Amino acid sequence: MNIKNIVNRNLANLTNCESEPIHIPGSIQPHGFMLGVNSRTYLIDFCSENSFEYTGIIPQMILGKTLADIFSVQEAEDFKEYAAAEQIDSAKPFVFNIHDIYYNTTVHKSNETLILEFEPFPDGTVNLPNLYNQTRTFVSIMEKITYLPELCREIANETRAITGYDRVMIYKFDPDYNGEVIAESKREDLDSFAGQKYPHSDIPVQARELYIRNPLRMIADINYTPVPILTLDDASEKTNKSLDLSLSILRSVSPIHVEYLKNMGVGATLTISLLQNQKLWGLIACHHYSPKILPHYTRLSALLQGHFLTSQIAVREVAEEFEVSQKVDKSLVELLSKLHENENFVEEYHNDDSLLKLANATGAAIFLNNKLYKNGITPPDDPLISLFYFLADNFKTQGLVTHCLSDHYPEGSSISQQAAGILYHALSGGSDGIIWMRREKVETNNWAGNPDKAMLANEDGLRLSPRKSFELWMQVVKDQSAPWRKSEVNVASGFSYALQKHINYRVIQTQEDANRVLNEELKTANQELANLNWISTHDLKEPLRKIQIFASKVLDREDPDLSAQVKDSVERMRSAAEKMQNLIEDILAYSKAGNMEKVFEEIDLNIVLKNVLHELQDNIEERHVTVHAQELPVLKAIPFQIHQLFLNLISNAIKFTDPDTAPEIDIKVNVVDGSAINEIISPLQKFHSISFGDNGIGFEKEYETRIFDVFQRLHPANKYPGTGIGLAICKKIAENHKGLIAAHSRPGMGSTFTLFLPIIR
Repeated sequence: MNIKNIVNRNLANLTNCESEPIHIPGSIQPHGFMLGVNSRTYLIDFCSENSFEYTGIIPQMILGKTLADIFSVQEAEDFKEYAAAEQIDSAKPFVFNIHDIYYNTTVHKSNETLILEFEPFPDGTVNLPNLYNQTRTFVSIMEKITYLPELCREIANETRAITGYDRVMIYKFDPDYNGEVIAESKREDLDSFAGQKYPHSDIPVQARELYIRNPLRMIADINYTPVPILTLDDASEKTNKSLDLSLSILRSVSPIHVEYLKNMGVGATLTISLLQNQKLWGLIACHHYSPKILPHYTRLSALLQGHFLTSQIAVREVAEEFEVSQKVDKSLVELLSKLHENENFVEEYHNDDSLLKLANATGAAIFLNNKLYKNGITPPDDPLISLFYFLADNFKTQGLVTHCLSDHYPEGSSISQQAAGILYHALSGGSDGIIWMRREKVETNNWAGNPDKAMLANEDGLRLSPRKSFELWMQVVKDQSAPWRKSEVNVASGFSYALQKHINYRVIQTQEDANRVLNEELKTANQELANLNWISTHDLKEPLRKIQIFASKVLDREDPDLSAQVKDSVERMRSAAEKMQNLIEDILAYSKAGNMEKVFEEIDLNIVLKNVLHELQDNIEERHVTVHAQELPVLKAIPFQIHQLFLNLISNAIKFTDPDTAPEIDIKVNVVDGSAINEIISPLQKFHSISFGDNGIGFEKEYETRIFDVFQRLHPANKYPGTGIGLAICKKIAENHKGLIAAHSRPGMGSTFTLFLPIIR
C-alpha cells in the first residue's frame, strides 16, 4: 500500500504573501493527532503521521479502514450517532479511549470529510469550568466599570488568571487593520506592550479571515515540528486542497507567523477573536514564554471571556457615544432656538460658543454671500476662503468629514495648526458653506518595531521574512486632528440643514419684499393701462369714426371743384383710419383674452363650428370654400373665446390661400397624452388634439413658433390685410384653457394649426 503526505510546500514570497494558503497546510501540531473520515462511507481517508505515537497503529494500517477497525465497535457506533447530529457541539467533544488514555475529540466537517482531532487527557478527568463563578465575576466587573478601556483591562486580568499565560493583551484594530494593545495583564518581570501598535501586515488578510471563521487558535509550542497529514496514493488525487483546516484546533501555522513569534521570543500562544457585526474588532492575544498546552475546557473558559467582552463592546461604545451626543444635542437645541428667533442669526450669533460645542470643534466659519464669519481658532481669511472655494468645487453635494484635511486638500498642511480636521457642509449658492475645524493633534505612535520593515526579503531576495526587531519605534504623526464622532457628525449635519432653511427663508422674505414693491408698481401700471384702454375704446375710436364719416361724405359728393388728386388723398385718409380702427379693436380683443373673467361651460364644439361658418357665410360663398370636419368633442371651455379662436383659424385659412385656388379646410380630431407634446410637463394628462389643415400659401419652418407673437406678419399688408394679432389671440386663448397651439407648414404646401385642449374628467 502506497501512502503520500499532503504538505503544502509553497513558500510565501514577495509576490504571493497576501494569498498564502494558510488554511490548507497539510500538516498539524504534534500535541494531538488527526483522522479524516469520509462522511458517507466512514472509511478513514486521512491520518496524521504521528498516529502511531498515540494509537500504536501505523498509518498504513489506519488508512482505508473504518473506525471500528481502530477503536471498539461500541465507540464507533456511538461516534456515528454523535456525528449524525444536525449540529455538532464543539463545546462537548466526543471522548475516545485508547489503551486506557482518554482523548477529547473535537469534530467538524471539511467538504466531504469529517475531521477528528484527538487531544489526550491521561487522567481521564474532565475539568469543567466553574461557569457560575466566572459569570458572577464578569457581572460584578460589568456593574462597577463604565468605560470600555477599563473593562478590557479587567478582562485581560481575568483571562490570565484562568489560563495561566505569562501575558494577556487586548488588541484592537483601526479601520486599516493596524493593531494597538489597549489593555494588558502580565508577569511583573516582563516589559509592557501596552499602547504599542502593530502594522496590518503582521496579520495579513487571509489570517484575519480565519480569525473570523474560527474564534479560537492555540499554538502549544512555537518550536514544534509540523506533523504531515497522510493519505492513500490512489487515483482520487487527494491533496492538501481537499482538506480545509480553517476550523481545526491542531492546524499547523504559517512558517512566517512561527518565525515572527520566535523573533518576539514567544514560546506558546492562544488567540481569541473579538467580532462585531461579523467583522474583526480585535483579539485577546495570550503569550507564554515556554511551551504550554491549554486543556480543552480551559480554552472554552478563555473563549467565554471573549464572548463576555464582545457582548459589551457595542454597549460600551454606544454608551460613550450617547454621553457625547447628549452634550452636543444640548448645544444644538440652544443654537436652533437662537436661529429660529433671530432673522440675522449669521451676523449676530456666528461667534456663539454653542456653535463650537455643537461638534466639539476648536473653530468654525460660515462663508455667505462672499462674506466670512469666523468663530474660535481658524486660519487667516485668504487661505480659509480658498478652502471654501475648493470644497465647493469638489464636495458641494456630499460634504466632507475628515480628521486629516491634507489627505484631500493640497494646501491642508499649511493650515493644519488651526484646521487639521474639518466637518464641511455646503449652503445654497456659489461657494457658500459652513466648516467646523479641529486643531492639529500631534501624536507619537509607539510601534513594536519599524512598521516600514514589517516584512523583509531574505538574502536571495525571494522568500518573505518577518522583521526581527520589535524594539520601540516612535512615529510622530502630524496634520491630523482627533477623529469626529458619529454624534458630532449627525448634529453638525442637522444644524447645517436648519441653517440652510433659515438662509432660504431670508432670501424668500427679501424676495417677497421686493415683490411687494413690484406689485405696487404693477398695480399702478395696470391702472394706467386700464386708462389707456378707456382712451382706446372711447377717445380714439370716436375721432376715427368721424374721420371715416367725413371722408365718405367728401368722396360721395359729385363736386367738380375736387380734383382726382384730392379725392385720392381723402380715400387714403379714410383707409388709414379704418386700419387704425381695426388695429385698436384687435388690441382690445387681445387684452380681453388675458384679463376677462374665465367662466367655463360645457359646450359642443360642433355647434361652435356651425356658428362660425354661418358668420363667415358670405366669405365662404365668395371664395367657394370647402370645409371637411370630423365629429368634434363636447368639453368645458370659455364659449366666446373658443368661438373667437375657431373664427380666427378658419378666417386665416381662407385669407392666406391663393386667389385663384378654392380654399379647402380639413378639421380632424384625436386624443393624445402629454408625452406627445413637447411643452407639457405631465405625460399622464390626456388632450383633445384638434387640427385645422388648409391648402394655403404656407410659410417657412423657421416661423412655426414666431408666428404666434404679437404683430408678427409674414406677408405684405396690401396683399393679405390684417394686424398681425389674430394668432397671438389664438395662443392666449389656448393658454387660458391650460392647453397650447402649434403650427406646421411649408411654403406652397398649406398649413396645419393644431389646438391641444386638456380633457377634464
